[in-house]
Amino acid sequence: MAPASHNPTDDTPARPIQRRPVIGITLGDPLGIGPEVIVKALADPAVRSLARFVIFGMNEQLAYAADAAEIEPYWHRLQHDAERASHELVHDVVVLDYDELSMLGSSRQQPSRQGGQASRRFIDDALSAVRRPIDSGGIDAIVTAPISKTSWKLAGFDRWPGHTEYFQHKTKAKRAVMFFDAPQIRVALATVHVGLMDVRNVLTIGRIFDAIDLGHEACRQIGVPSPKIAVCGLNPHAGEDGLFGDEETRLIRPAIEVARKAGIDARGPFPADTLFTPANLKRYDLFVAMYHDQGLIPVKMLAFDQAVNTTLGLPIIRTSVDHGTAFDIAGQNRADPGSMRAAIRLAARFAGGAAASGTSRAAV
Repeated sequence: MAPASHNPTDDTPARPIQRRPVIGITLGDPLGIGPEVIVKALADPAVRSLARFVIFGMNEQLAYAADAAEIEPYWHRLQHDAERASHELVHDVVVLDYDELSMLGSSRQQPSRQGGQASRRFIDDALSAVRRPIDSGGIDAIVTAPISKTSWKLAGFDRWPGHTEYFQHKTKAKRAVMFFDAPQIRVALATVHVGLMDVRNVLTIGRIFDAIDLGHEACRQIGVPSPKIAVCGLNPHAGEDGLFGDEETRLIRPAIEVARKAGIDARGPFPADTLFTPANLKRYDLFVAMYHDQGLIPVKMLAFDQAVNTTLGLPIIRTSVDHGTAFDIAGQNRADPGSMRAAIRLAARFAGGAAASGTSRAAV
């Protein structure tokens, strides 16, 4: 989360923010609940007051969601390739409309090749905008609505299993860690979108240390001055001294020792089945999990509509909702915007922190 240049490939320092930050929001899969949670989140005047917003998406999908929720449209529409889109966007909320990608006539809310193509286009254009100066249509941070990994596969983009890997690829970041922040719990993942049977093949001392190190710095930026970090074991009973696997002694403990030598208060490895107790939730500021479900089950049990997914280690600010496309309820005005509101608030907070540190973009 150290301050970084506004352009991952440019060493020129970015100018300080002397204004409300400009946050870009990508629509996600157009047939998912992204349009609905965006419309509902930004309908809150308190959320809109945090920044100015540029939505990379489809105006008709947003208008449909607003109509279903009985929300009066509050945004300014601009064609994404209009000449004015290359200037500073001064309205509180601007929708850069990709109407040529229209999918409103689709009869079913489900993964599709078109949805994969559209959602990737929104991300690519947001990534281009975060590298541009504000007066040339640039943004300070990106908030992402959910994509469908199946839609991406149908569109031929299955090289990247999710947002995290794609953002790391596009920004050429050497490290990228998935981090979840909620009032009840914080979790960093040592591995991300990896099949359970493959975790032991990709888990390394470096991956575990990265999750501890970047998670520690994230906690400090959020306002925890001396984070206490609990690290999960991989195996039952944290390996039981090698009876159930040697990853704890061979990988996890060495990573913890490196972190402790760097001044980080990391402890463990602890058996994951007894770690996420009410007492430990109060005792520790961050939990480092070895694989996706080990960390995400407690997060979603405790804070499904409040947690924010942040990619640590990138040279840009990127936050996201902690849920998927929910095709089963899309278009029915049933989606809860809580996670999107929280993601926007955190992005605005990081962008404000960049202003305080004298840079206009910060790595998170």
